[in-house]
Amino acid sequence: MDTTASTPRNDPYASLRYQEFNYYLVIRFALVFALAMQFAIIEWKVYALSHDPFTLGLIGLSEVIPAVTLAPFAGHLVDKREKRGLLLKCVIAYIFISTGLFLLTWDKAVAGLSTQWILLSIYFLVFTGGIVRAFVSPSNFSLMSLLVPRALYANASTWSSSAWQIGGVLGPALGGLCIHWFGVHWSMLLVVAIFLAPLYSLIQIKPKPVYYKEKGETFLQGLTSGMRFVWKTKVVLGAMSLDMFAVLFGGAIAMLPAYATDVLHVGSLGYGLLRSAPAVGSLITMFIIAHRPLVNKPGIKLLAAVFGFGITIILFGVSTSFWLSIAILLVSGALDGVSVIIRQTILQLKTPDEMRGRVASVSSMFVGSSNELGAFESGFMARQLGLVTSVVFGGCVTLAVVATTYVISPAMRKLDLKP
Repeated sequence: MDTTASTPRNDPYASLRYQEFNYYLVIRFALVFALAMQFAIIEWKVYALSHDPFTLGLIGLSEVIPAVTLAPFAGHLVDKREKRGLLLKCVIAYIFISTGLFLLTWDKAVAGLSTQWILLSIYFLVFTGGIVRAFVSPSNFSLMSLLVPRALYANASTWSSSAWQIGGVLGPALGGLCIHWFGVHWSMLLVVAIFLAPLYSLIQIKPKPVYYKEKGETFLQGLTSGMRFVWKTKVVLGAMSLDMFAVLFGGAIAMLPAYATDVLHVGSLGYGLLRSAPAVGSLITMFIIAHRPLVNKPGIKLLAAVFGFGITIILFGVSTSFWLSIAILLVSGALDGVSVIIRQTILQLKTPDEMRGRVASVSSMFVGSSNELGAFESGFMARQLGLVTSVVFGGCVTLAVVATTYVISPAMRKLDLKP
């Protein structure tokens, strides 16, 4: 039933009054939560096997190569197919991949295999997950717009982005704690179990209509139309570019296993607490923005949030205090949450329905993959410059990117998010 009339736009819980959107939030949270938890566990396992920060970067590179390469094709396919069914297939694929990683962390299953073969097998499964991810991002983004009225896109984006952000930081936090409590092997089994939540929730959502319209385009034109749209829509291009470079060069989170082990000397328990700190900041952001939407000068607030994020990365890089590092990461999570919510709202409001899959794929190339590229960049720079210097350098580059964006992007400074 359409409840739009009874849900005013200033109601912070307006989009939550739609049952299928609540299932969507479970999917959004649980999917990211499970993947982020899995990534943290595998990072710890890989570092324990290799004791080389560069191998942490290779994990991200293994996932980002297929995700970026297949993104244009995936977005084109998602626009032409039913989103809920496609996302359901992706979740099932993730369950098989996580089961494989569970077996690779089982000593009995890998008995007789060399460390090199175990690492290569892990990288292969991560690579396969990157293929699946190319289709997950546009499917997720496109599905949300089919569950709530357009007038509630900004409110829905706040909840959706918050679920994604919180899942993305709570997952690694629980991963680190579970490593301490249960060990790597049983922690991976828990990841497999968590994937059942988005699987169940997707079954509760009815199949949705497809709004794709044939325009007589060639296959190549169809693949590149999302890129052309982003290039012409400067505020979308600016938001994507800003977030991409901030995450790319501010990838200190990827180095947390090394920081916990070699700088702060706090082990797996401390690693879990460090991972959980950004989650607290994200929770604060979610409740504040849900009740006080970022309506006034959202572009300036986006720039300020990313600038502040860069400062926290620098401070974290030089900190040798465990509790100070946790406080810094808490603030970084709050600031990152602001930028994620604003960017998602921009994409939802500025993207036509028939192009959501392709634009979301471009976003995944710009932003989603920058986490893994940032992990690779951090691992590479840590090897070249040293762990601490590489993190501080990344934070400085983030500040430079924000300053450049402020100067060259008047559309960002004048951004208006009214539907």
